[in-house]
Amino acid sequence: MYVYLLTNPNRTVLYIGVTNNLPRRLEEHSNNLGNHGKFTGRYQANLLVYFELLPDPIQAIAREKELKGWSRAKKEKLIIGFNPNWEAIDLETWTGPANDS
Repeated sequence: MYVYLLTNPNRTVLYIGVTNNLPRRLEEHSNNLGNHGKFTGRYQANLLVYFELLPDPIQAIAREKELKGWSRAKKEKLIIGFNPNWEAIDLETWTGPANDS
C-alpha cells in the first residue's frame, strides 16, 4: 500500500492519496487532468513528489489521515526531506531519496 503526495506545476496545491497500485493510480490522475469534477483534474495536480510504502491498508489509511491533518508547512518539510527539489518522481527511474546511498 502506498500513501502519496501530488502537486501541480506551480506547487500551489497538495493532494494526498492512498492506493495499492501507485503506477496505475498516477495514470488515472493524469487521465483526469481538466476534469473539474475531480480535485486533481481541477487543480492539475498530477506530479508525484512524495510516497511511502506501508505494509497494509489499515496502516496506509491511518497515515493518509495523519498527513491530511498536518499543516502545509509540515507537509512541505516532509517532501523536502524526501525530494529536496520537488522534482516530479518517475517511478521507472526513481533511485530513492537524495540522502540514501
